[in-house]
Amino acid sequence: MQPPYSINAKIIQLIADISQQMGEVNGSMLVKQAPELRKKNRIRTIQASLAIEGNTLSIEQVTAIIENKRVLGPVKDIKEVNNAIEVYNRMESLKPNSEKSFLSAHKTLMQGLVPHPGQYRKSGVGIVKGNQVAHLAPPAKNVPFLMKNLFLYLKNSEDHVLIKSCVFHYEMEFIHPFTDGNGRMGRLWQTLLLLKAFPVFDFLPFETIISKNQKAYYKALANSDKQGESTLFIEFMLTSINHALDELLKERTGPLTSDDRMHIFLSTDVQEFSRKDYLQYFKSISTATASRDLNKAVAEKKILKTGDKNKTLYKRLNP
Repeated sequence: MQPPYSINAKIIQLIADISQQMGEVNGSMLVKQAPELRKKNRIRTIQASLAIEGNTLSIEQVTAIIENKRVLGPVKDIKEVNNAIEVYNRMESLKPNSEKSFLSAHKTLMQGLVPHPGQYRKSGVGIVKGNQVAHLAPPAKNVPFLMKNLFLYLKNSEDHVLIKSCVFHYEMEFIHPFTDGNGRMGRLWQTLLLLKAFPVFDFLPFETIISKNQKAYYKALANSDKQGESTLFIEFMLTSINHALDELLKERTGPLTSDDRMHIFLSTDVQEFSRKDYLQYFKSISTATASRDLNKAVAEKKILKTGDKNKTLYKRLNP
């Protein structure tokens, strides 16, 4: 069965914005700052994801644990961090479309924290908010079938991976397949799906955005439950990713140079383009700056100029 959701104009625009920003991040920053950013993101991701679940350790304490330093804090919280570190260190070996890999990750993540880590629940479960049951998960006997079906969706759907990662996150939270650790597994698996498709997500702590907006995160889950489809949750998660990219771009050292911009632009699949197309991609630069960039690239034989005045076009020159 195909999980229910709709692709609307807002979602399409968010995907376009995210794709553009990923191009900027790739071209302007990662090559120079990769090791530093990767470590920083890993720390922020672990701290934020666990904080959502009530872990009290700070970024400084998580950093100390990663650096094998002694930390004072609740034993359970330290165990959660150590387990998360182990899982994130295994990210390259995890297979996003594999249910076996999924269960293995849960076993590592929840080892020593729940009685049967890496196994689906055998009893009913609900999420209680105050005095009310906010969500009653499907019966335990249905969990294996529902999860198998969800992984079939990952394998067979032709939807954009940005969409699929959000749908999986929501549907897994709805199924609530484990007695505990569902939230952190949903966020972990969405990160894995995106990381395998776009290496930039190794540097993108979008879980920090979720942590700062927990009420909105849970509201998006609840509203999607009410609608019976994940559309609103997809919108929320894509917006969160877009904001995380904004923050990442602000962290780069110094403004983009003309070479940076041209490298980013030519990293796309563009073959022939106008100055207007270039300006549309880099909306913050002036017409004069765009002209200087293009003339420099022509002189360096990166692109070929044809036509004149308003009929001028540029073609990329393959190295």
